[in-house]
Amino acid sequence: MATVVDRKLPDRSAASGDSLRLRRLLLLILVLQSLGIGVELLLLGHTEEPWQWAPILLILACILVLGWCTVDRQAAPIRSLQVLMALFVLSGFLGLLFHFRAKTEFQLEVNPSLQGSALFWETVKSQSPPTLAPGVMIQMGLLGLAYAHRHPALRGSSGE
Repeated sequence: MATVVDRKLPDRSAASGDSLRLRRLLLLILVLQSLGIGVELLLLGHTEEPWQWAPILLILACILVLGWCTVDRQAAPIRSLQVLMALFVLSGFLGLLFHFRAKTEFQLEVNPSLQGSALFWETVKSQSPPTLAPGVMIQMGLLGLAYAHRHPALRGSSGE
């Protein structure tokens, strides 16, 4: 039976290689998701109200900052990405609120007798606009924050 003393410590170079591969995969997923969601929002005409431009502009900024991260291996682009991803999370929560309010108003126009939990469930279940769709902005923000977490470019910068 092996004891704690007998166990070998993991190879740090293999762990850092795995970390690099995971970080690159997160970056690729974030780029593809940004492109896909950005195109989808434009095709859906998510441009009627000024506040509807927020996710589109955030996604555009995300693509630019991710490009900056790939060419500049310093802390500044990673810090910018962290701020941007926090804005993604905030915009996701605000989007959920906006979508929910719009859907609630619509449900009350269709059926003014709805109230309480019945109104809530009808609002959440209806499809256009999808009430929970802005949650993808939260997910993208968290994905970007995971990419930036303990990023090698942040070593030696303040706060890490």
